[in-house]
Amino acid sequence: MPTRAAGNLTQDWEPVILTRRKPKSSDLKDPKAVNNAIRAGAAVETVKKFDAGSNRKGSSAASQPVVDARKLDEQTEPAALDRVPTDVRLAIQKARLGKKMSQAELAKQINERAQVVQDYESGRAVPNQAVLTKLERVLGVKLRGKNN
Repeated sequence: MPTRAAGNLTQDWEPVILTRRKPKSSDLKDPKAVNNAIRAGAAVETVKKFDAGSNRKGSSAASQPVVDARKLDEQTEPAALDRVPTDVRLAIQKARLGKKMSQAELAKQINERAQVVQDYESGRAVPNQAVLTKLERVLGVKLRGKNN
């Protein structure tokens, strides 16, 4: 059985105050919480942020940029990227079929994904000199230069 400690036993009548945790800011912004606060008569502060939720600057003429960003990009960058030329596509296909390789086997030999070889043969890829070099080495054909 448990034993009691020797001495006078006293009760502690100090008040214990339990407090709620401080609400998170996301909880305060919840529409239900705002409606409950309004119904309870609590003070609710609303702040309208300038141009919140839009990607535009102010509506005044002075605050708008002089140059449109899209026009600036079009001036500095080419409109379309160069794709694999038709003669290079056909040369890759003919050389691969001549060696009786699938696209997956060719991709494995050049340490690239099969999708890369497929994009080069379909003409969707933007030519990369390193990949073209690997293809030339494995297939034994010239893909770059004037004599394609």
